[in-house]
Amino acid sequence: VQLQASGGGLVQAGGSLRLSCAASGRPVSSYIMGWFRQVPGKEREFVATISRAGASTYYADSVKGRFTISRDNARNAVYLQMNSLKPEDTAVYYCAAGGNFVRLPREYDYWGQGTLVTVSS
Repeated sequence: VQLQASGGGLVQAGGSLRLSCAASGRPVSSYIMGWFRQVPGKEREFVATISRAGASTYYADSVKGRFTISRDNARNAVYLQMNSLKPEDTAVYYCAAGGNFVRLPREYDYWGQGTLVTVSS
């Protein structure tokens, strides 16, 4: 499966962005989907994951209550709604597809190219 993330940009603290991840090649419904983020010089960090049918979600403590992961299997897409953004949310955000409902990057087999989110104070 090929993944393409989009929707990043520059936003002021307190603002919102919605990231999209478009899948092609295979139905996204076959995969657990996740969002991760990475700041230069740091390890890739788990943000959120969603089960194949969307019934279960799991978030990093740092984004819980502010971010919402969702999926539309009919559109072969996954989304990350980010509200109440903080400067520390600044990172390149990646979507990923895998087979396990976990937070470990190594458990995800396919990755998009990333989209940059910059939150100004």
